[in-house]
Amino acid sequence: MKILILGGAGFVGSNLVKKLSKNNEVYVIDNFSTGKKANKTKGVYYHEGETRDIDSILGRENTKIDIIYHLGEYSRVMTSFDDVEKVIDYNVKGTLAVIEYCRKNKTRLIYAGSSTKFGDAESPYSLFKKQNTEIIERYGEWYGLDYAIAYFYNVYGKNQISKGRFATLIGILEENVKAGRPHKINGPGIQSRNFTHVDDIVTGLILIGEKGKGEYCLGSNEEFTILEVAKMFGGPIEMHNKQKGDRNFSLIDLTNIEKLGWKAKKRLEDYVEKFLKNIK
Repeated sequence: MKILILGGAGFVGSNLVKKLSKNNEVYVIDNFSTGKKANKTKGVYYHEGETRDIDSILGRENTKIDIIYHLGEYSRVMTSFDDVEKVIDYNVKGTLAVIEYCRKNKTRLIYAGSSTKFGDAESPYSLFKKQNTEIIERYGEWYGLDYAIAYFYNVYGKNQISKGRFATLIGILEENVKAGRPHKINGPGIQSRNFTHVDDIVTGLILIGEKGKGEYCLGSNEEFTILEVAKMFGGPIEMHNKQKGDRNFSLIDLTNIEKLGWKAKKRLEDYVEKFLKNIK
């Protein structure tokens, strides 16, 4: 198959590219705002650009894409309050261009939604992500768009972002341990999360791409508070004020994905134990 992965140089995208490129012809569009060129996979066609330019980029390739995995959006809650214009550019204008491309070319779309949709707090990021899922659903009704939506739950693992404004929680905690810094936790620390290894996410995405119709939550059924996770890594902990947009919980329903035969196999506690053992 000819597969396009938007955001294919990023954290989840690069892992998905590596897996799919073994048996498919894979193309990537990424603006490298958070993705890294070091994440590239040999034999894959990379284009540095914006998702809103999907028509012109693929027009130059003169390639008929069978399926698009859209992971190429702005993807952080807290920073989205300061980056509203960028969120609109990536997650509204860019995604609409992708949806329209799929409609016109009858291309299957796998969209990476956000589990913040099922939480109790709102941000510019979560607002537009939620709207996008509704637009995709309407396109399915109006135009017969062939789609599936996957919701990720706190992904960690290879190629995760560990430094800067877009760092993941697990990446930050790892860096704190390496540097001997205390863990700074936003209060009250009892915010609950389901943490999911990127290998499980990739397996789920491929399965959804092959068989999925509708919405699927991809997450571990194990839930931890932020404070519990920080304690797993050891070391001192500093409590700070709760940040705007930080949800206390998000709901997870694994019924649909389990019907496809998927279940998260990797456990956060095992991952942390291996990490701590390797840095001693």
